[in-house]
Amino acid sequence: MDWDQLDLNPKVIAAVKKARIKSAEDILKFSGPDLQRLTKLSNVDVQHLLVAVSAALQKPNVLTVFQMYHEKACFVAQHRRLSLGCSVLDSLLRGGLPVTGITELGGESAAGKTQIAIQLCLSVQYPCRYGGLEAGAVYICTEDVFPNKRLQQLIGLQHKLRTDVPLEVIKQRKFGDNIFIEHAADIETLNDCIAQRVPILLLRGLVRLIIIDSIAALFRCEFAAKDSVVKAKHLQTLGAQLHTLSSRFLAPVFCINQVTDAVDNMSAGQSHVGILNKKVSPALGITWSNQLLMRLMVARTRSSEPDECAGEASQSCSGVVRTLEVVFAPHLPQSFCCYTINVEGVKGVEDKVGMS
Repeated sequence: MDWDQLDLNPKVIAAVKKARIKSAEDILKFSGPDLQRLTKLSNVDVQHLLVAVSAALQKPNVLTVFQMYHEKACFVAQHRRLSLGCSVLDSLLRGGLPVTGITELGGESAAGKTQIAIQLCLSVQYPCRYGGLEAGAVYICTEDVFPNKRLQQLIGLQHKLRTDVPLEVIKQRKFGDNIFIEHAADIETLNDCIAQRVPILLLRGLVRLIIIDSIAALFRCEFAAKDSVVKAKHLQTLGAQLHTLSSRFLAPVFCINQVTDAVDNMSAGQSHVGILNKKVSPALGITWSNQLLMRLMVARTRSSEPDECAGEASQSCSGVVRTLEVVFAPHLPQSFCCYTINVEGVKGVEDKVGMS
């Protein structure tokens, strides 16, 4: 460090150089008495030295969230979102998934969690102006095999789902070539994938989305109730790795989670339209919850209205309306919307959006 640039008395600078202290960081490693002993300076001079060094190392002025929100043009990354491929769902999430942080999607079986995840694998490949990130996705399966047949069906019908995108743009995409699938049968394999293979794809710019389907399966299998402390440490390590990758490469992490059901008669009458009268709790507890930026929940309920997908639905859509709910997020209120799953993909229902 060039000590002469600091606003200090020349005798203080000379004493620091004589003590062979090479950097400002080294100054802060010593206590006041230690610096007095090394430099032979008075206590007052040492305090001036510490203040000057701290000022030199201080980063630019801290920005408030209010400033970042109102100066969007200067903070593109903080305001960029990954579209879910549907304007209604994007509206609920104020544009889609944040590009940094972990988003969890919890819910019961057959609620449409994997369908949303696959749709994200396609949406991420579109240009930014259409809500994508112009890169592929890593899809890590821990339970079932990857639903390739459904993926191919969605690819073939993108022109029907994404009517907001010109047909020539859709035809230019080679969607299937940009989805990298990994099957992890145990936690060790999952950790190796996150720590070694995924960073290579991110560094090469091949992917900008990480999906884990599901995050709970391996931890439920490998850890008993008595192993809660060890399980918590593994979850914290995994969460830290995912956060590092997400922040470094501006790549959203999307984790599907299992749930535990428990009937809640006290709150049954207070449930909003579309949510079943029972309480579901995401798996893995508070240790995992603390790793999340945003938690979403989906529920499946029989619709009392005419079939939303009549005439072109797959079997999974027959008369069923599903609910997507924002449980918590720093930038969103608790709210929900309904959606259906058609043969061409996941679609929100415009007149079924509200506050939780």
